[in-house]
Amino acid sequence: MMIRLVSLVVSGLMLLAISGCGSYYKITDPTSKNVYYSKDYEKNKTTGGLAFKDAKTGAIVTIQNSEIKEISRDTYDEEVKK
Repeated sequence: MMIRLVSLVVSGLMLLAISGCGSYYKITDPTSKNVYYSKDYEKNKTTGGLAFKDAKTGAIVTIQNSEIKEISRDTYDEEVKK
């Protein structure tokens, strides 16, 4: 029974690794209309601001207002190349 459980867990983890699970985001600053792309972001609970690494420039960006949309990996890759 224990071996079966371990096998199931290992198989699940391998499937996740192979499928390239991850989230990709298009982040828009509605004030400036600047658009950024990132794989991760952090929301400051106190100020409501958002901090993330911009995939195009590599810069750490902090904005107060934001619109966040989860996008596909293909869209992310296409936009970051531009």
